[in-house]
Amino acid sequence: MRLDAAELRVLSRQECLHLLSLTPLGRIVFTDHALPAVQPVNYCLDGQNIVIRTATGSKLAVATRDAIVAFEADDIDLRSRTGWSVTAVGSARAVTDPAEAQRLAELPLMPWAPGRMDHFIVIHTEQISGLRLGSSTSQATKVLH
Repeated sequence: MRLDAAELRVLSRQECLHLLSLTPLGRIVFTDHALPAVQPVNYCLDGQNIVIRTATGSKLAVATRDAIVAFEADDIDLRSRTGWSVTAVGSARAVTDPAEAQRLAELPLMPWAPGRMDHFIVIHTEQISGLRLGSSTSQATKVLH
């Protein structure tokens, strides 16, 4: 087991991807008018890629087109002081191929926000890292409440 300088357990790429597959909510970090911006999004994994569904022409759709972004998801239990956090960095792209959009539309990704969400953003996870807080191994099976 590898620990970081704060003695938090460092997660492998496979552990990070597994944990990302367990929770439907994360945060995307992107650039908006030359400043960092963070937006909560629901998502799902498609292999090792993160898929987000949003409205065509939304600020998120425009800002992430062919951009490098960060993505973060976590699950923290405040009472037991245990949990995990995973961060991915990669290139985001708008899906323009109708066949790919149709395939992605069949993923278990239902937007929580109201309105028509027919634009897909795919983030290729070029770098991924994660940490586990606390000694509980049962955290891997918890889902955000």
